Amino acid sequence: MKINELASKLGISTRAIRFYEQNGLLEPARQQDNQYRVFVEEDIWRLQTIIALREAGMPLKDIRHVLEPTGLPDNERLRYYLELQHSILTTQWLEMKRMTETTAQMIELLRHRQELPIGEIYQLAEHSRTLREMRQNWQDHWDFDQRASQHDEYVQTDTGEYPDYEKALDSTASAIQGIAAEHGLDLGTGTGNLAGRLLRQGIRMSGVDQSQEMLKQCRSKFPDMDLRIGNLLAIPYPDQSFDFVVSSFTFRHLSDEQQLLALPEIQRVLKPHGRICITDRNSNFSDDKGSHAEFLLHWLNSHGFIATHLNPQDNWFTLLAVSIR
Repeated sequence: MKINELASKLGISTRAIRFYEQNGLLEPARQQDNQYRVFVEEDIWRLQTIIALREAGMPLKDIRHVLEPTGLPDNERLRYYLELQHSILTTQWLEMKRMTETTAQMIELLRHRQELPIGEIYQLAEHSRTLREMRQNWQDHWDFDQRASQHDEYVQTDTGEYPDYEKALDSTASAIQGIAAEHGLDLGTGTGNLAGRLLRQGIRMSGVDQSQEMLKQCRSKFPDMDLRIGNLLAIPYPDQSFDFVVSSFTFRHLSDEQQLLALPEIQRVLKPHGRICITDRNSNFSDDKGSHAEFLLHWLNSHGFIATHLNPQDNWFTLLAVSIR
């Protein structure tokens, strides 16, 4: 197939095809006598993939990685990059939403003031900037990709980092009181050990984790579970998607500032009167904020939830919060 025929078949310009070729995304064969490009079925597949990923907003450098030959099956490699792009777009959408809200607050300030409230407008802008930087600067400091294959064994043996692991997960699954008609989300799902307990009760579960390898392990155990790459600061789901959210041994990896961003994100994806259940290791903050459990309880009870501390243990805690909105 020649370039004009391919352009007509896919509804794009020959200029676009040449652009992708110049950027190393296409390498069609050429006829020996006249050097005309000849596109075969594999080239058509590659070009269709490029067009689809560009429509999803993926940069050329990432598309190049998708198309590079690896040991992974094509669909697994493509899914990973699409999930990554979805996570990026979610972060951008949340930032646009935050900017819109900040602008509306500035307009509201100006409506009710005779003098220009520069100080308050500046504080709003600074708060918005801080939240944006926290989302953009999220990093995996814990190298969970390397730990994924041994994670299930590790949680059973490291009683310091994961105290009473099985008992703690049982406590979380019991406390949330899920029913089969509900849709739940497990944040920091890892290899799916908590979500699996709820799946076995007939509950529809989704999971979010920042580690591709953790999600790969989870998919092998629970192939029907909806899993997405992401983190607690930009949950890759629409508003009001879930009846409940659970999380186990995840919040302790976040700074207190990050937790104050993660909690409203959880609230965003909860349906009205939704529930949150958080289980984590006991710890105390270095300042006067008290224990980790007290820190979370205070925020939840101050932001439209009725939160309780269930079954206090020496090494771990479980909190249950029900939205009153």
